[in-house]
Amino acid sequence: MERLKKRPEFLAAARGVSRAMPGLVLQARDRGDGGPARVGFTVTRKVGNAVTRNRVRRRLREAVRLTMPPLARPGFDYVVIGRLGTIARPFDLLREDLHRALDAVHRRGPQGAGAQGARSRPARRRR
Repeated sequence: MERLKKRPEFLAAARGVSRAMPGLVLQARDRGDGGPARVGFTVTRKVGNAVTRNRVRRRLREAVRLTMPPLARPGFDYVVIGRLGTIARPFDLLREDLHRALDAVHRRGPQGAGAQGARSRPARRRR
């Protein structure tokens, strides 16, 4: 699975479907090109200091590595966002959160997350 690295790729994924779970938030968007699925990770300073953020990011990366390959769809970009509770959440529950979030974003609409109008409200632009 490839990685998202550039800001415009993350912003494009934010315009897709988003699902919040206790341990993470998953954003997904269909690129429409049928290429390999790509994933990016975001952990803000609200979660903690640099050491804590890096631990959260490592836990999310491992959950994605173990959970996503059979569930991710080709041509989709995914952004996994760490939350305050990610660090304390048991790893098996974190993986379950990711699995449920993936199911939810792909159930939405006839063509999954890439369907036009899939989001009920437009994404806010943050400063």
